[in-house]
Amino acid sequence: MSNGPTNVSRETASRVPGMLDSSSVDTDTFGSTPFGHISPSETPIAAEAQRASQILHPGKVTVPKPHEQRIITIANQKGGVGKTTTAVNLAAALAHQGMTVLVIDLDPQGNASTALGIDHHSGVPSSYELLIGEVSVKEAIQQSPHSERLLCIPATIDLAGAEIELVSMVAREGRLKTAIQEANIAGYDIDYVMIDCPPSLGLLTVNAMVAAKEVLIPIQCEYYALEGVGQLLRNIGLVQSHLNPELHVSTVILTMYDGRTKLADQVAEEVRAHFGDVVLRSVIPRSVKVSEAPGYGMTVLDYDPGSRGAMSYLDAGREMAARALARRDGADGAA
Repeated sequence: MSNGPTNVSRETASRVPGMLDSSSVDTDTFGSTPFGHISPSETPIAAEAQRASQILHPGKVTVPKPHEQRIITIANQKGGVGKTTTAVNLAAALAHQGMTVLVIDLDPQGNASTALGIDHHSGVPSSYELLIGEVSVKEAIQQSPHSERLLCIPATIDLAGAEIELVSMVAREGRLKTAIQEANIAGYDIDYVMIDCPPSLGLLTVNAMVAAKEVLIPIQCEYYALEGVGQLLRNIGLVQSHLNPELHVSTVILTMYDGRTKLADQVAEEVRAHFGDVVLRSVIPRSVKVSEAPGYGMTVLDYDPGSRGAMSYLDAGREMAARALARRDGADGAA
């Protein structure tokens, strides 16, 4: 844990759907999948105690390990939807619960690197040098000062020109995938690789989609929430058809939920109707603490571990891990 602010938040906005509180447990959510081994018979207080244990003793394995390394691209061409925030905080949540997670920052702004406390000035080995073949994965990886289980390949401002440079390169769409394969990244005992994309559908995002099997789409609970998502899905379809047949949308997460408005519920219903079961039941509330954390070079789990934002990301990480296990068990049963 870091030495930064650790006061427990007293945010008092209304309850976040999908998040445990002292009044109810959603048995549909917890009755069929092993979210951190919480069963319907356990009380909300027991669940809160488990959360507290995960924060006080980070690194203890409390979610099921994936049967194979999961490489997940976090993408949405619309800016301001919480894409980078979701990438780093989900990564931190999984690391707190015993997983080893690598975040690859492919956004030239380098916000994911900042939030993880990673050095990313020009000249530092980064995702730019990785893409153009100047450094290896091993040379570019840094460890977050907040967790030994949280690793990062940072982005520097040099990445801003990569789109143009990649155009003339051989196999330009698959350079990240090649770098990952050549490094035998599975040998690093990394459970999750999370790739944070820029808010566009250029060659950087295409490289991320070719390297991954899964796409996670964050969608904000505000007006025009689904604007641009159709184009994103069409691009995912093109990558599936021509470059990576295994790619699929595995997860949609609702962000910036404000329980005081009807709009948030309406958007959530619309997104669930559109995407179905891939939408996490856990949603991420609009939170000052989540917004403040990157300014201190931290995720919200390190900045304010008692806040609703931190708890929501812990819930989302557990749910994402448990869903993958449930899908695998279902596939094994069908076979």
